[in-house]
Amino acid sequence: MNGRKGPNDFSSPDELFQAVEELKRRARQFTSQGFFRGKRLGVILAILIPLLWLATGFYVVGPGERGVVLLFGGVVDQTEPGLRYRLPWPLQNHAVVDIAQVRRVEVGFRTAADADVGRGGRGGARTVPQEALMLTGDENIVELQLFVQYRIQDPVKFLFHAYDPENILHTSAEVALRSAVGRNTIDHTMTEGRLEVQDQAKNALQQLLDTYQTGLLVTEARLLVVDPPSEVRDAFHDVVRALEDRDRLVKEAEGYREDVVPKARGEAAQMVQQAEAYKAQRVIRAQGDAQRFVNILEEYQKAKAVTRDRLYLESMERVMPGVEKFILDGGEKGGVVPLLPLKDMVSPSASGGQDKSSAGTDGR
Repeated sequence: MNGRKGPNDFSSPDELFQAVEELKRRARQFTSQGFFRGKRLGVILAILIPLLWLATGFYVVGPGERGVVLLFGGVVDQTEPGLRYRLPWPLQNHAVVDIAQVRRVEVGFRTAADADVGRGGRGGARTVPQEALMLTGDENIVELQLFVQYRIQDPVKFLFHAYDPENILHTSAEVALRSAVGRNTIDHTMTEGRLEVQDQAKNALQQLLDTYQTGLLVTEARLLVVDPPSEVRDAFHDVVRALEDRDRLVKEAEGYREDVVPKARGEAAQMVQQAEAYKAQRVIRAQGDAQRFVNILEEYQKAKAVTRDRLYLESMERVMPGVEKFILDGGEKGGVVPLLPLKDMVSPSASGGQDKSSAGTDGR
């Protein structure tokens, strides 16, 4: 750094005039030494001063920033990042706003320095009772800590439509949180309704910011602490644990029900299907037996004697399977001779001698 000021460094007319006077003083020194004479100095100053004044119109908008150009105090343009130019002061002026930076606000607590850790703070934070203690819908006192992250969405509204928008954000966050907590009971707020209260507070806060035209956008709102007052905190924690145990038992019972009921339904469906299958089987068999009887009847009517004998023989074969049977015609007069075991009465030796004599006779 050489200590010289550029055109962008003049923020007021006084600094510009001082620079011009310094330039005149140095010019007089150069004139006394013979560098400039007569009207040449006036011409150079007449050219140099307007150039310096025009050069003050250059400005830079950084990444993630937005430039707002004002003409006699009124907004005429918004510029993107880069090297930009406007008419010099007092015709135009500009303001640069960082719209990418995520900022934060704390409701109910303040982040403590290292020296304050352990002095009534919780995890490096100091509780602010005036903001943290709130009244629930069932007239109980609860202590809450809300953490809000936001960024600038509209630079024009942020600069000119509201006075101290960040202070408005802090106050509106407290109002939105009290409104959300006042619509719910303490048990609901501390247990399953915590996320619901958090979302209600975020939506209400954004509506307030839009109503006040602050140009701010809430990106996140999170409840860090939801506790009863310290005097009754242990008792409330016991209640919360009991509620959690109740919910756990209910979930276990529902899980058991979801396991048993489908099995029972499956077994019932299986029994119904088996009964229907047995029914269909019996009906089909009965229909088949009836049809077979009808067919036999038709055949019997065509040839009664043959059909009757065939049925008798089939019945005997079915009743006495594997037994040697002799079927006799009742019309013949043969008596019992066909039933005599003549084959068993012939001895093997006799049959053998007869065979030999027969063989000898044949040989002869």
